[in-house]
Amino acid sequence: MEDKRLNINIGSLFLQNPVMTASGTFGYGEEYEDFMDISLLGGIVVKGTTLERREGNKYPRLAETPSGMINAVGLQNKGIEYFCKNIYPRIKGKNKNTIVNVSGSSIEDYCKVADMVNQLEDIPAIELNISCPNVKQGGMSFGVDKNLAFDLVSEIRKIYKKHLIVKLTPNVTNIIEIAQAIEKAGADSLSLINTVLAMAVDGEKQRAILSTITGGLSGPAIKPIALRCVWQVSHNVSIPVIGMGGIQNAMDAIEFMLVGASAVEVGTTNFQNPKVCLEIIKGISDYLDRHNINNIKDIIGII
Repeated sequence: MEDKRLNINIGSLFLQNPVMTASGTFGYGEEYEDFMDISLLGGIVVKGTTLERREGNKYPRLAETPSGMINAVGLQNKGIEYFCKNIYPRIKGKNKNTIVNVSGSSIEDYCKVADMVNQLEDIPAIELNISCPNVKQGGMSFGVDKNLAFDLVSEIRKIYKKHLIVKLTPNVTNIIEIAQAIEKAGADSLSLINTVLAMAVDGEKQRAILSTITGGLSGPAIKPIALRCVWQVSHNVSIPVIGMGGIQNAMDAIEFMLVGASAVEVGTTNFQNPKVCLEIIKGISDYLDRHNINNIKDIIGII
């Protein structure tokens, strides 16, 4: 039975509970249907989708590290046209908040993908991955420069008419100024953090483990960084923040909400425990019971 104390609004998005899945860790949702009723989740963010088909990076592209995982998958997907024609018809209606993570290498690419997703009736939002390298700017990530981020989000806002989430990278000196620029450009909410730039080395073979040398660190190791970023950003913008980074259980999720997140996304832990999101939802309800709290909104940002 739905616990109405967990109902939350992220701008125009209504979530039955604040627990969502992070892009790249939950496929398109259908891969997890043998383990759970995915309609019970607050939302599902599907894997990164680009304009053209991408094969991703060469193997090896995953490395396990203490309390985490480094990935350099490289946004492998079959492109937005394939998604619209083949995947969308299968997944629409399975969760009311099925959200497409949009990636690109130029503003034009992003805009074309966003425009196509805008026409899909059962997709209420996109999550803009601004950690991608802008090929026209020498490979600089959109998300590390406030002016690039502002320009990208401004152009997307002209085209995309539904809820616009922008996903922030932690690989910056001042995440607050990036967040404020994106808010000014018209984003409806922010999600953070994306993975932390990292590296793994095989000492015996005397070489880097990943084919790309560096990759993105996720998992429990990045949680303290993520909490700090969510706290900083949520207290310096007026739009809602969705927190993520190393969430393994209900208490982790609650900590993100205490520092200012209105909802959370669970990522790497899905690989270890396919049912973890449902466990987290129940755990949040139990927390409210223990602390005699009438509504999840009452704990958001109290630290």
